[in-house]
Amino acid sequence: MLTNRTYSAISLFSGAGGMDVGFKKASILPRLANDIDPDACESYRQNHPEHPILQGDIKGYFADLKKHKGTDFVFGGPPCQGFSVAGKMNPADVRNELLMVYTDIVGLISPKIFVCENVKALAMLEKWHSIRSSFLGRMRKNYTVGMLVLNSRDYGVPQNRERVFFVGIHKDLLDIPTLPWEQSFVKELAFFKKAPLSIREVVEELGPAGSKSNKRTCRAKITFAKAPILRRSPYAGMLFNGAGRPLPSEGQSSTLPASMGGNKTPIIDEGVIFSQQDSFVEGYHTYLMRGGKPHKGEAPTQLRRMTVDECLAIQTFPSKYHLHGKQSSMYRQVGNAVPPLFAYAVAQSAVNLLEQSE
Repeated sequence: MLTNRTYSAISLFSGAGGMDVGFKKASILPRLANDIDPDACESYRQNHPEHPILQGDIKGYFADLKKHKGTDFVFGGPPCQGFSVAGKMNPADVRNELLMVYTDIVGLISPKIFVCENVKALAMLEKWHSIRSSFLGRMRKNYTVGMLVLNSRDYGVPQNRERVFFVGIHKDLLDIPTLPWEQSFVKELAFFKKAPLSIREVVEELGPAGSKSNKRTCRAKITFAKAPILRRSPYAGMLFNGAGRPLPSEGQSSTLPASMGGNKTPIIDEGVIFSQQDSFVEGYHTYLMRGGKPHKGEAPTQLRRMTVDECLAIQTFPSKYHLHGKQSSMYRQVGNAVPPLFAYAVAQSAVNLLEQSE
């Protein structure tokens, strides 16, 4: 259900603005945004100049936020590093506190709907039960809340990126138990499911690394692991040094991490994509599985690290989306972002259900 109606919003923990791109596509227009990262804030300003972004700790801007009480939506993804299985999962990580700050802001603004995005672990692991329960307990005082674990790949994003979305609608609009709201949301989301592109299709459209539309190359070397860790799939395990694993040309990317930029940047086989060569990764994996000795030195040149522009495309940012800062900062901003197409599916579903409730 698409209408010509627009909605107001506050964007929190906005980063470079990936979530905002998706919400704006659903006619949810931010009045104000916030992030603590200077480079991300400048990227946001360049791409979303029609409203301000407050740079700094959100806890210092409550007076500014209070001016926007009654805004239709509050959305954002509080820092997830403390909860992520890719991090230290430290309960004492000060960034974990920002999840509760998010509840304070929702209480201050009292929007019709809030959307809070975070890592899957926050929803699934017993380790975070008390934090999860505290968050939901606070929110359920005034909102009917659903907790949805979704994979961006199901919504047209060429990336396996599982995330939890806590979505709440004010009880003045829909005062029902949690489960029917979740079921309604899942049903609505089904309309936005679509098959993603392959890595090959994404890279082919941009062109070879270093070409006009794919200039920002990553120079981190790819060297053979002395003691490879083998798995059944050539794209699991550890065939090369560093945490950046190869990606299947005919498949989708694993989750793009904020730590990209060096040897944690994923690897693609440009020879397969542009020269119809056989997959070096698959051939080398077969060789090792049959008892072959690990190679030494650098991998062949058909393998290379993914570029900033390819990461932007995999995250489904618009073409020519501007990023500010050094290349390491650009990779971090892309890895921290919510894929716009993923955000759009959630945002438009929320709008549709809001209009049905009204």
